[in-house]
Amino acid sequence: MVIIFPLRHNGVFFMLLLLWILVSGVFVWGRPATFEQDFHVTWSESHIKQIDQGRTIQLILDQGSGCGFASKVKYMFGRVSMKIKLVPGDSAGTVTAFYMNSDTDSVRDELDFEFLGNRTGQPYTVQTNIYAHGKGDREQRVNLWFDPAADFHTYSILWNHHHIVFYIDEVPIRVYKNNEAKGIPYPKTQAMGVFSTLWEADNWATRGGLEKIDWSKAPFNAYYKDFDIEGCAIPIPGAGSSCASNPRNWWEGVEYAGLNAIEARRYRWVRMNHIIYDYCQDKSRYPITPPECFAGI
Repeated sequence: MVIIFPLRHNGVFFMLLLLWILVSGVFVWGRPATFEQDFHVTWSESHIKQIDQGRTIQLILDQGSGCGFASKVKYMFGRVSMKIKLVPGDSAGTVTAFYMNSDTDSVRDELDFEFLGNRTGQPYTVQTNIYAHGKGDREQRVNLWFDPAADFHTYSILWNHHHIVFYIDEVPIRVYKNNEAKGIPYPKTQAMGVFSTLWEADNWATRGGLEKIDWSKAPFNAYYKDFDIEGCAIPIPGAGSSCASNPRNWWEGVEYAGLNAIEARRYRWVRMNHIIYDYCQDKSRYPITPPECFAGI
């Protein structure tokens, strides 16, 4: 972990700045140098390999096992980003997931990226989902407009008191507004860890489970690098709550309270051209449209 300081650190200025940070509780953590600095393997250590001195991670799925990893601590608000290169070729039945989770059983908060593999030549689909106060079932699916297995792309989640935004290469693909004033649940009371997994889900992942995984194509590999977490690490003795509620955290700034004009244009482009499923439009599941669907951006 590193505390992010301004580049000026000479004499009295630096000492006053350090004192201000300690007093105000703005503990902003970000940009771990290696995988081991901020993460640990949660599942099948033999199927996770460190490359380039831990700056890149290879996740492996075969008939023996999938695998997963998680951050060593949880965070309250901020932004998490990873560069991911997804499983190439015939990836049907595989799911590569990158998500935040409160890791609580009954009342769970969770923010999901789930990348659903497909047959060779068919587009990759990313499914997002949001759990707030234990309630999920808010799936949206977007067909990616590029080949996510050909190179690394940046996937980010911004989470503040105003909204949650899912980004791909700085293009927002989903926005969930904080409408607690209207009685709509919003995750803001539980810290969440950062997780990732690669696993078999051919009972539902590709065309609703019609396309099964082809084990002759195994092992399936996904790659991660440039792990970036900027948020309030919880718990920090005597400082965690003050950090999470501090309006001076950069992610709580007015410029992050809503999409700017360029982001809004990109968001409309995704919604018009690439979304293939939205629970808000699924009348078979929701004859009465859920109230958060009217919140806009």
